[in-house]
Amino acid sequence: MTEEALGGLAAGILGTLIGFPLDLIKTRMQTSQQHHRSGILSTGRSILQTEGILKMYKGVIPPLISLTILNTFTFTAYSYFQERYQAQRGWDWRNGWAGATCGPFSATVSTVENLLKTQLQVDTAHRFRGTRDCVMQLTRQHGVGVIYSGHGINTLREMTFLQTYFFVYEGLRQELMSRASGDTSTWAIPVAGGFSGAIAWTVSFPLDCVRAGVQGRSDLGKPLRAMDVFRDLIRRKGVRGLFSGVSPSIARAFLVSSSRFSAYEMVLWMLRGGRDAGLDLTL
Repeated sequence: MTEEALGGLAAGILGTLIGFPLDLIKTRMQTSQQHHRSGILSTGRSILQTEGILKMYKGVIPPLISLTILNTFTFTAYSYFQERYQAQRGWDWRNGWAGATCGPFSATVSTVENLLKTQLQVDTAHRFRGTRDCVMQLTRQHGVGVIYSGHGINTLREMTFLQTYFFVYEGLRQELMSRASGDTSTWAIPVAGGFSGAIAWTVSFPLDCVRAGVQGRSDLGKPLRAMDVFRDLIRRKGVRGLFSGVSPSIARAFLVSSSRFSAYEMVLWMLRGGRDAGLDLTL
């Protein structure tokens, strides 16, 4: 599993750095208390004009660390469960089941990362000086358990996302590889990766909106059920409120997943001496 771990490590670093600015825009759109919907361009422009370009990477340290760990673990665990379930390349439902099985384990890391990232991203009052200060203030005020606020809804989101993510990737990758030849096969991985990320985020996005509502509050000490956040979103914004921020999320998902799977497969290809299931990455 060392090869998969190194591939996941590369995927985590590259994907996080590419996708973080769009993730910030998505979070702002999700947690906005305004009844009218702001678009991706207007939200991004507002952040740049009022807070500056450096704000686009505020809170990047927690996801850079945790997503590197998370992707290393997730890709390694997926490879293990894929082998355990005897899943095959292509449209095999067991690939989706292997992905879903990783969900509860991945959530133990991503819940904390999402909480800190979301708190920093919605901190327009500049309460926190950085990640460490955010952790210190939150745990001092609400206890250590606060870092797992929203763990239940985030676990459900992870299972839904990873199930769709790996099922679509494996199926689409094999489909594109079978139709491609020579140099064109190189594009199968970024295209399959991009679409798998976009589709998985679309499917799991309502759950992510609810998660952001639970974790993006300033009063984390007060109990709040995910179902209450769901009802409030429906009451204030209607069903469309469950998809606030979906545009930057899908754009980010395509870019991040395309680069993530490319980095993962490239590392495996290099470690295996250029041998990987008919994949030709020679330049």
